[in-house]
Amino acid sequence: MGNLLKRFFSIDYMLKKDEILGSLPTTREVYKNSFNMSWPCAFEAVLVSLVGSIDIMMVGGLGAEAIAAVGLTNQPKFVLLAMIFSLNVGVTAIVARRKGAEDFKGANSCLKQSIILSFIISLIMAISGYIFANEIMLFAGAGEDVINDSVAYYKILMVSIVFTSLSLTINAAQRGVGNTKISMRTNVVANIVNLIFNYFLINGVWIFPRLEVRGAAIATTLGSIVGFLMSVFSVYYNTRILDLRGKGNWKFDKATMKAFLSISGSSVVEQVFMRIGFFSFAIIVAALGTIAFATHQICMNVINLSFCFGDGLSAAAASLVGQNLGAKRPDKAKIYGKTGQRMAFIVSTVLFFVFILARKQIIMLFNSEEHIVSLGGMIMIIIAFTTHAQTSQTVYNGCLRGAGDTKFVALISFISIALIRPGLAWILCFPANLGLKGAWIALFADQTMRYILGKKRFDSGKWTKIKI
Repeated sequence: MGNLLKRFFSIDYMLKKDEILGSLPTTREVYKNSFNMSWPCAFEAVLVSLVGSIDIMMVGGLGAEAIAAVGLTNQPKFVLLAMIFSLNVGVTAIVARRKGAEDFKGANSCLKQSIILSFIISLIMAISGYIFANEIMLFAGAGEDVINDSVAYYKILMVSIVFTSLSLTINAAQRGVGNTKISMRTNVVANIVNLIFNYFLINGVWIFPRLEVRGAAIATTLGSIVGFLMSVFSVYYNTRILDLRGKGNWKFDKATMKAFLSISGSSVVEQVFMRIGFFSFAIIVAALGTIAFATHQICMNVINLSFCFGDGLSAAAASLVGQNLGAKRPDKAKIYGKTGQRMAFIVSTVLFFVFILARKQIIMLFNSEEHIVSLGGMIMIIIAFTTHAQTSQTVYNGCLRGAGDTKFVALISFISIALIRPGLAWILCFPANLGLKGAWIALFADQTMRYILGKKRFDSGKWTKIKI
């Protein structure tokens, strides 16, 4: 057993002899570097997930309809942010490569031009989302019992889109150079602000009015504004690599735009497939009724916890992969990618037992209605068995994005998210009559497929040959 664990975790067994291009750090050094860069990302991602969960808990006191109303806004919001997510994949990958090659002017050019693009895209999306909020919520599956609250929440949320987008873009650049703690601090403070105003505005505490669902949206917006201001501060008074006052072009230049188109262009396709799949999946679940959708929304908040651990490890691995490819060390890039997956395996093993043993207690943190607790407890078992594939595929596919291999990740999204997840969900929910359990079995199949395809691509090493 001890020998098996050593072969799994030691870097001595991660590369073939002919893949080694120079001296390598020790296993201890690799895990230390990975941990130092990943823990702020993981902490940040988990915090954001927990705050989202606490949002639902606070809103949950208003009833299942309020949970469903807030939950229905998630996928439409992420559809609007899809272009920003795509842009930021390119930002992290390009900045990481430029840092690895010690081209600091190029890194700053990428930051400045991405800020302009992020502002233009997010402003268009925010205005569109506000104007067509009612139509979007109806398309998302909002029924008569939740349409008014969901539209009100969504409209207020649109005010925060520009601030959120700019903050995400700046933080993506910071991750590219390895400054993961800056992004963490930004989100910690922003989410504390969110929770404080949630407390005051949802139920009307002290001098504040009782705004219920609208209060939660206003609190989220205030947190986004604070996060934006902190992100700008981090690149305006920075004396290290990223500095808005330093060298680098605000005007769009051919080299930077070509790199953006190469990476972010494919990432746009990936995001389109992802959002089609996620949105279709949400519509299918919404058709099961308010109780089922409220339970689903609670369980999505729980599984986001394991995703966030994987996402944090993925962000760190993507940065380390990009930097080592920029420094012409694909062997070290492979090691850091595999190390991230090993760390994800440890985390998901812990979460597996927590989700199994405390499944009903976790659901009751959100809502204590008997039907929701009973149904949610069954879904938690599926979540537990999904965590290993979910965290590992997140790391592997994050490494591929960090290397610029976004075309293959887009293909994975098309096959697994756009086709398998919603298609299988519909079959299992309705013809097979499994209800919400069927939707979550489909989610398990999606995560497993993404893990298999992502691992196979990572192991092939083709991503190390991509030029940016």
